[in-house]
Amino acid sequence: MTGMDHSTTPQISTVVAVTGAGTGIGRATARAFAAQGAHVLAVGRRTEPLEETADGHDRIVPLAADITADGEPGRIVGTALEMYGRLDVLVNNAGIVHSGALGTLTPQTIVSQTATNLIAPVLLAQAALPSLEASGGVIVNVSTSVGQRAWPGSSVYAATKTALETLTRSWAVELAPRGVRVVAVAPGAIDTPIGEHQGLTPERTAAVRRWQLAHTPLGRIGRPQEVAWAITRLAAPAASFITGVVLPVDGGAVVA
Repeated sequence: MTGMDHSTTPQISTVVAVTGAGTGIGRATARAFAAQGAHVLAVGRRTEPLEETADGHDRIVPLAADITADGEPGRIVGTALEMYGRLDVLVNNAGIVHSGALGTLTPQTIVSQTATNLIAPVLLAQAALPSLEASGGVIVNVSTSVGQRAWPGSSVYAATKTALETLTRSWAVELAPRGVRVVAVAPGAIDTPIGEHQGLTPERTAAVRRWQLAHTPLGRIGRPQEVAWAITRLAAPAASFITGVVLPVDGGAVVA
């Protein structure tokens, strides 16, 4: 906070900002950090799902924000600083996918995926960097294991997530001298509403799940809590010698 006298103010515990925190992996991650004693700023477009994320978790504060809008990255970071005086972990989890084969893509579907999945994480990381440097913090990017393979029909989504992995490795080297670690998790088939958000029919969603199961050696769909576990562990002080890694959480799909 502006004008805060840190010599007389009690030390605030870890402060985490999680984007896409209204559902799925983001919700599980916000709750996992809160359960470990962190203060969590849960960011998403819609207020109601964020309030559901925070329900019963007094360390989670919802913040409705469109991360692709002008000025919002700065407002998100500024809100964390105003409330807690610091920011230790930024989790770039928000992402959207619009399926479409080459020849059917529209400028809007390309731009919207790029804006949410790639440009917003860059601008958020940039806005958060001074605070993360001050706290010796961590950036956690959420990619996808499919980004390491071909994904016909969702090539733009896969491309944005692959680019996020490149940013992870590049920032890890670039920011290491400044005391900031950068890591990523790459989920595979996880039980989230992403199919519903794409507008897929129940039949199409079921077909996608069958394909995912057939290509996942462990033979099941993952849970958001399992991805959240990986995120919180990579962000923990005990992981202080880990940076630049992209950790698949995909039941073995990427190596099958």
